Amino acid sequence: MNRKTLLCLALLAMAFTHGAHAQSTPGKFYMKVAGGYFFSVSPGQFPDVGPYPPRDEHVAVNPTTGATTTLSERVLTGSYGEGVRGGLSFGYTLNKHFAIEGTFNYFHSKKNLMTKNLTTVQGTNTVVGSIESHGHVNAIDFAPSLVVSPGYEKFNPYVRFGFVVPLWGRLIIETDATRTSSVPGQPAVVVAQTTIHRKEEIKPNPTFGFQGALGFNYAVARKLDIFAEAEYRNVPVRSKSKEVTEYDEVTRIVNTTTGAEIARQTRGVNDLSTAERETEYVTVLDQNSNTPTGTTGTKTNYKNDNAPANDLKSYINIGGLGLNAGVRFRF
Repeated sequence: MNRKTLLCLALLAMAFTHGAHAQSTPGKFYMKVAGGYFFSVSPGQFPDVGPYPPRDEHVAVNPTTGATTTLSERVLTGSYGEGVRGGLSFGYTLNKHFAIEGTFNYFHSKKNLMTKNLTTVQGTNTVVGSIESHGHVNAIDFAPSLVVSPGYEKFNPYVRFGFVVPLWGRLIIETDATRTSSVPGQPAVVVAQTTIHRKEEIKPNPTFGFQGALGFNYAVARKLDIFAEAEYRNVPVRSKSKEVTEYDEVTRIVNTTTGAEIARQTRGVNDLSTAERETEYVTVLDQNSNTPTGTTGTKTNYKNDNAPANDLKSYINIGGLGLNAGVRFRF
């Protein structure tokens, strides 16, 4: 075999090798699918649920005088940053060391006890009233990030940092309450038993937060990686408005001796006044604010029942420290 033939074969081999390498090198675009769980790292005191503070209280009532005594009380704290998260990311590799990503996340927090009140007859375990509220957050956000890595082929660690822009979110609070009370003009054996189920949704003001992660990609195929990362998020949220979306109230007048129901009254969400159903949050309450003036039975009266009520803004944080894992497809 002469030198020209050897040179031609060498050139063909180089061309073939270069072509095979070009075909095996993935493109700059990639997509990631991830799931994870986040834990609370900055718990704080929960906001009030209407007139009820974030307390777990046990109160005893004197049936003769109506005077109450607090038997136990504790402040309820926590965070809405704990829960499950799923994400879909779109990325572009700028060079060996830098990439940019945009991630759409859906977050569902764990349920938190926000208020609890138990009222018993003094000296007994007879319950005459109870209130319990639980809240959780559903949210969708967009998180643009810069990714920095050493650019290794098989196992490639990276750091990622950027912003969090909430696109939609709701704090959903569900409250269940019961109350047993006397009926004016009736003997003591006739009582009114009231049960209430209430669901309200709080809308947030526009905001943004910060996020950062430390993780790694591990190549398992030519265009497929698996990845895992630890991520920290800080996303403070302020309340904007609230609407009661479900309300079911039933009051039964019963004879406790015979168990017979004498009468029944109900109220639904359409029976609530505008002020009972809608709330606009403000930073300051003054004499011009639409605040409660008293109650008539279970109905709360306001300065203007036909306009949304006013209440002070509350603050929650839907950030936390979490672990994400998933797959990355390179195109």
